[in-house]
Amino acid sequence: MEQKVIDPVVQKALVQFKNLDEKITHFSSIIGLADWDQKVMAPKKGRSIFAKATGTLRTEIFKLSVSQEMGDLLAELMLPENFELLDAVTKAKVREYSAYYQKSKSIPADLFQEYSILTAQANDAWEEARENNDFARFLPYLEKIVDYKRKFAEIYGYVDHPYDALLDEFEPGLTVKTLDPLFAKLRDSSVKLLERIQKHGTKTQAEIFDQSFAIEQQKECNRFILPIIGFDLEAGRLDETVHPFAQTVNTGDVRLTTRYLERNVRSALFGTIHEAGHGIYEQHINPEFEESVLQSGASFGIHESQSRFLENMVGRSKEFWKFFYPKLQEYFPKQLESLSVDEFYRAVNTVQPSFIRVEADELTYNLHIMLRYEIEKALVSGEIEAKDLPTVWNQKMQDYLGVTPSTDSEGVLQDVHWSFGGIGYFPSYSLGNLYAAQILRTIQKDIPDFYSHIENGRFDLIQEWLKENIHQYGKLYTPNELIVKVTGEELNAEYLVEYLEKKYTEVYGL
Repeated sequence: MEQKVIDPVVQKALVQFKNLDEKITHFSSIIGLADWDQKVMAPKKGRSIFAKATGTLRTEIFKLSVSQEMGDLLAELMLPENFELLDAVTKAKVREYSAYYQKSKSIPADLFQEYSILTAQANDAWEEARENNDFARFLPYLEKIVDYKRKFAEIYGYVDHPYDALLDEFEPGLTVKTLDPLFAKLRDSSVKLLERIQKHGTKTQAEIFDQSFAIEQQKECNRFILPIIGFDLEAGRLDETVHPFAQTVNTGDVRLTTRYLERNVRSALFGTIHEAGHGIYEQHINPEFEESVLQSGASFGIHESQSRFLENMVGRSKEFWKFFYPKLQEYFPKQLESLSVDEFYRAVNTVQPSFIRVEADELTYNLHIMLRYEIEKALVSGEIEAKDLPTVWNQKMQDYLGVTPSTDSEGVLQDVHWSFGGIGYFPSYSLGNLYAAQILRTIQKDIPDFYSHIENGRFDLIQEWLKENIHQYGKLYTPNELIVKVTGEELNAEYLVEYLEKKYTEVYGL
């Protein structure tokens, strides 16, 4: 076989490209640590100045990513005669930087810096607004963020809808044209199933959760569960925050956060399992991708597939609780003494339209996402303005879920995403559910006794499959390439529809 010979000029470009990639990744790791600190540890009085500092560093990363040097290197490496000589890993790195460069090179650095400082400061404004049920406190920040996102959409460019330009940041290649029919199918089936449950379902004993569950015991329980389900606490940690998230500093330092509520034990329990799904993914990425653009998940949707898979398809399964429920009863003997494992399983899978997305059941959760998706599309296209959001939000909650929030804190202010400019992020959650159901179907073919392993506490076998088939690849493949590689087909909404139908038919005796 003929050996590929790479020209010395290209060799030099590859060395420069690797160094630039490494520098950007190092700066990004520090930003990750700063973001975590601002949300978890930093005292409130210092956050405003801190926001300016992180905004400055973000701008430096941006400048490197769209620099003349980066442009010249990409141009050299992407010449067809040079690109074909690159290995698959380098091709993926060039693909990732090229996509960002092409979109972002026309954004002035000072505009990006203003935006970065704004979003860092907006987080504090959102926290205060949410805490005090004061939408007006957050509105000026939100108006500016929406204005920036509209400008960015025009700079990035799009074919059919300005929202496509923002979707692409989180799920490369995804468009409104693709997403609308997927969501329509899921929406119709979810609404019909919800109606059947409400009319004909056998009541669950969800009232068992309406009592006090000591927070210290909740913390102990979470720390017991995490290593068993596969999260390496020597390569990560668990802390508290207002809105749960996972933050990667590097593959050996992955930080999870959760929120404890004394009268809602499910919140921290499933929130922690959810964030562990993100964290395990990051811990399992091929070490060779460390210090490069590939050291993260394939996309936000693929990332959410791992957290939703672990939280719901594993964590809310009957087999999961056959294994863990006796231990949970040890932590909360009085609260759970009268409930069998089967009754507890049904209780944690109760379907009940509610106000808060992160505490929603599997079925109504997707309706929460579709509501946000429709609002974001309308915001970006200018059909509605930020000041209209409380009214629009409450109306859509009534239309979709039959409930109307009594405060903005449990309505339009409940999510952190818009404060950091995450317009286009929300669809990733339902995409995660869709991907997860398709992955579940595949893993059950490869491991027919999948749920038996869960019942026996053998999460290592499942995590090895996920690592081998998904986690290790980081950003090596695009999301579409990865789901086809793993499951043999492109994203298909049928699998989630079937999964929900089967599960809730059993839970509710339909």
